[in-house]
Amino acid sequence: MIVRIMGEGQWTLADSHFAELNKLDDELLAEMEGGDEDGFHRTLGALLDAVRRLGEPLPDDSLEPSELILPAPDASLEEVREMLGDDGLIPG
Repeated sequence: MIVRIMGEGQWTLADSHFAELNKLDDELLAEMEGGDEDGFHRTLGALLDAVRRLGEPLPDDSLEPSELILPAPDASLEEVREMLGDDGLIPG
């Protein structure tokens, strides 16, 4: 799966990594619902770091369709709230 981090680029991730990403996504959603802005920023950073650590970056000149788009590291709680689907940022 190809994942885009807004403002940074794209990574290819194996489906086997999505259990870890979904756990972080669930934590992020709970922090957003509870209004925990510090926890939200901490968990968003951990989610993006996991994508960078587990994924293989695509070349900057590659423009592949992204199957998942994640917010930039400096995104606000409100900006991310607008991006959320029923399952959080990561479906499933």
